[in-house]
Amino acid sequence: MIWIVLFAVLLAGVVAVNVSVLRLNIQLDQVGREHSELKGDIAGLRSGLSSASATARIERLAEKELGLRQADPDTTTYLRLGR
Repeated sequence: MIWIVLFAVLLAGVVAVNVSVLRLNIQLDQVGREHSELKGDIAGLRSGLSSASATARIERLAEKELGLRQADPDTTTYLRLGR
């Protein structure tokens, strides 16, 4: 009788450990997916930052080396050309 109870307790322990391992694997999978999504987000943000910094750098070079400046929107006029 003692062996049956001992065996049942050990079996319950093995089941509990397997359930815990399964839960940890599910959490690990979720973290892996989040990690992949965040890597994609970081790549997109780096691309946007690169584009934004390139625009600012071009504007600085245009102003410094070519003496260009941004047009004043109040004094800008447009011409309409006929067909």
